[in-house]
Amino acid sequence: MTPQEKLAKCYESFRNKIDFVPEVAIILGSGLGALADEIDIKAVLDYKDIEGFPQSTVPGHKGRFVFGFMDGVPVVIMQGRVHYYEGYPMQDVVLPTRLMKLMGAKVLFVTNASGACNADFSAGDFMLITDQIANFVPSPLIGANFDELGTRFPDMHEIYDKDLRDIVAKTAKDLDIKLQQGVYIQLTGPNFESPSEVRMCRMLGADAVGMSTACETIAANHAGMKIVGISCVCNLGCGLTDNPLTHEEVMEASNKAAPLFKKLIRTSVVNIYSYLEESKN
Repeated sequence: MTPQEKLAKCYESFRNKIDFVPEVAIILGSGLGALADEIDIKAVLDYKDIEGFPQSTVPGHKGRFVFGFMDGVPVVIMQGRVHYYEGYPMQDVVLPTRLMKLMGAKVLFVTNASGACNADFSAGDFMLITDQIANFVPSPLIGANFDELGTRFPDMHEIYDKDLRDIVAKTAKDLDIKLQQGVYIQLTGPNFESPSEVRMCRMLGADAVGMSTACETIAANHAGMKIVGISCVCNLGCGLTDNPLTHEEVMEASNKAAPLFKKLIRTSVVNIYSYLEESKN
């Protein structure tokens, strides 16, 4: 089965089970899954109930789509993402993003947990993603082009929409939430980076490093979605701290930051939706 056929099969499976059209798609990173349980839920679809859909195997990722209204905004939320390091081909890793586009979502709001490459950052900081580096993972656009989604050679000059970034920045200011801004780099994982790799990432211009997101936003950008993203800096990168890095530390930091992070996401989604509705007039 080709990736195009698999996507079509997943969409058919979704359509047979769910009658809901989202405007905003949200991918929740580590420690943020509870946000999906706090919206006005209209339907839930487990990944295992979608034919051919990849399953999330990471602790803390429930593995389901949640459909409903976030303060009046129709959303679809990925409660648990799929990572390249889980052993899936890249086409499967970005299949959920493409599927949410077919569901009707016009905006992709990505979140993640990351480590700081920038020594001026601290654990618990939120970083508005201004750009990204994805050269260390395979491009999700390799192979036959999804002509129904986008062009063979998509432009990447503004993956993260400037207008949406401005909205999130203003929202953070209004809420008195400190918001860093910077470049996110995706490495494969699942191992954490070595001190030399963190230095390399910094030399390349990255402020935060993680194991997801960049491949998803390439696929979303290719499909014509507007994208905005916030990273929760859960630890200082290896070499910037004497402490060994652990997944438990990442989860502890993300859980601690979650209440403020969720507030920022919810308010930003409402403000983005209002902007989109006003833009239609």
